[in-house]
Amino acid sequence: MRPDRWLPLLHEIADRADELALRGFRSPRLRVEEKPDHSPVSDVDKAIEEMARALARERHPGLGVFGEEQGDDPGTAGARLIVDPIDGTVSFVRGIPVFGTLLAIEAEGEVVAGVASAPALGARWHAARGSGAFSGTRRLRVSEVGDLHQAMLFHCDLGSGGEGPPPGIMRLMRHVNRTRGLGDFYQHVLVAEGAGEIAIDRVVHPWDIAALQVIVEEAGGRATGFDGERSIYAGSLVSSNGLVHDAALHALGEGEEARG
Repeated sequence: MRPDRWLPLLHEIADRADELALRGFRSPRLRVEEKPDHSPVSDVDKAIEEMARALARERHPGLGVFGEEQGDDPGTAGARLIVDPIDGTVSFVRGIPVFGTLLAIEAEGEVVAGVASAPALGARWHAARGSGAFSGTRRLRVSEVGDLHQAMLFHCDLGSGGEGPPPGIMRLMRHVNRTRGLGDFYQHVLVAEGAGEIAIDRVVHPWDIAALQVIVEEAGGRATGFDGERSIYAGSLVSSNGLVHDAALHALGEGEEARG
């Protein structure tokens, strides 16, 4: 199946996810629990993933599903839907509009299509291998800034959990032109749009990375872990326009060595 043929399914799921998310956003009836890792999960997270699984089974019997809330159902089709029902749940439950549903198709170990939908921002991004990355009908292209000292850096949470900032981040900050703390999916799609050159997340899971990887790469950028590994299982994420990627990784890596 051509990668872009998965996009109708992803958009259909995203349409329904948007409705569920907006219905629960800033609602006094929103129910929130704490997971074993102390991160929040809402009834909307659960409802979106359950809907996505049901719709995937209906539209493509045999398609596997790997989701944040219910784990992995490998299926029989040699491909699976990867679901982050609400990326940015902390923002969602606190009434901050920077949250979104991330959906991707992984086939034979490669992410071939992805959608990121942010209903409170009125925005959606999508990509399929070989077909480019888009927001609506607007084709996305990373920036052409090639000098790290002229780069805009977007970054994740710098201090929660008592762990302090990610190793090397302060060194990297000293090398760039500007920084903004945006976090979650939004900073990475902004890199794909060319609004900034680098975005970093210290701790992420496959469902956080999958859709963003294909969107950034189809926009002409790079997406790897802090160690340079190109994998949705890398455990961290650095997205960039590609031109400053190695320099950013070098700065982060030197920070890691200094702490060792």
